[in-house]
Amino acid sequence: MVKKLVLLMIGIMMAALFAGCGNDAPKEQAGKKIQVVTSFNAMAEFAKAIGGDKVEVSTIIPDGVEPHDFELKPENMKQLATAQVFVYNGFGMEPWAQQAIDAAKNSKLITVVATDGVEAIKNTDPEEIKEHGAEDPHAWLSLKNAKIEVKNIKDAFVKADPANKDYYEKNYNEYVAKLDAMIKKYEDQFAKAPHKNFVTGHAAFAYLCRDFGLEQNSVEDVFAEGEPNAAQLAELIKYCKENNITTIFAEEMASPEVSKTLASEVGAKVETIYTIESNEDNKTYLERMDENLTKIAASLQ
Repeated sequence: MVKKLVLLMIGIMMAALFAGCGNDAPKEQAGKKIQVVTSFNAMAEFAKAIGGDKVEVSTIIPDGVEPHDFELKPENMKQLATAQVFVYNGFGMEPWAQQAIDAAKNSKLITVVATDGVEAIKNTDPEEIKEHGAEDPHAWLSLKNAKIEVKNIKDAFVKADPANKDYYEKNYNEYVAKLDAMIKKYEDQFAKAPHKNFVTGHAAFAYLCRDFGLEQNSVEDVFAEGEPNAAQLAELIKYCKENNITTIFAEEMASPEVSKTLASEVGAKVETIYTIESNEDNKTYLERMDENLTKIAASLQ
């Protein structure tokens, strides 16, 4: 009799315990944020803009590391093993991405190639194509491409968290409206510019140029590799003089010293420009793009 009573009591306690777990589980799930891993800063910026307080974003490539030179580490696979969404740019920017996805063995991971749907600008240098692939990867430095990239990210968040679809749609629409306003602002400014040429540290701005009918020349190639030899520097000096270049743009991770040398040779000033590959000056993507475009527009006067 005592034995039956003990078993009955245990049964009641276990039932209460499971009932309690059942009541708590939905609350815990409802409050959970989507775990999002991004490859580098621009992708993190887009993910945070669309995901807001519904996502927790981490980034694989540390600030200050040139993405073209990054090598995958074991801890990066651990990040992806527990993530729900992985956002990377594509176009050869992260040649390690598929290796990381395979190694993570996360069957529930939703993968976003942010450049899906972007019209690629093709590399023309055989050595660049051999080492890095056929596409210029810097698609995020175009406001028009950014609209495509954030849509791909929004669609992934809706898939991962359909209960909050309206929230992600609202954030997406508001962000695209800001991108459209900036596009309109600078289309008007560049249309009135007396010339369309600028010179920068490395050739990262081809998509930006396509947006606004501009032309870039650069100290380094698309992948920020190799400083110009004496003959190439002489050509750049000639180009600057012929095109009335008064500003040489430099990036922190792409030969700023060569940019300064070129500027002194042609009597130009040096201005910093953002590539948005790392977190820079704690500014958002929109703030940095606005600053980039303001500086480029001023240099064309």
